[in-house]
Amino acid sequence: MTCSHLEALPRSVDPETTEGCVDCLAEGQRNWAHLRMCLSCGHVACCDSSPGKHATAHFGSSQHPVMRSFEPGESWRWCYVDSAIV
Repeated sequence: MTCSHLEALPRSVDPETTEGCVDCLAEGQRNWAHLRMCLSCGHVACCDSSPGKHATAHFGSSQHPVMRSFEPGESWRWCYVDSAIV
C-alpha cells in the first residue's frame, strides 16, 4: 500500500528519548509492552497493548499520522489515518 502521509514526513527525526515511553515515565510508570516513535516529531510512546496506549493518544492529540516500531530489530511503520502498515 502506498501512503501519501509518508511524503509529508521529515527526512529524519530523532527520538525524544531512548529511556522508554515519555508519558509513562512522566506518570511514574514503567509497565509498557512495546514502544513506538512518531515519525513527525520523535515522540516515544507505548503501544495499544500497554495500559497507557500513549502512541495512539499522541496521534489523537497531535494528528501526526505515522509512527514506527521503536523496538530493536523492527522497522515497520503504521499510518493511523490509513489504518495500514506502510
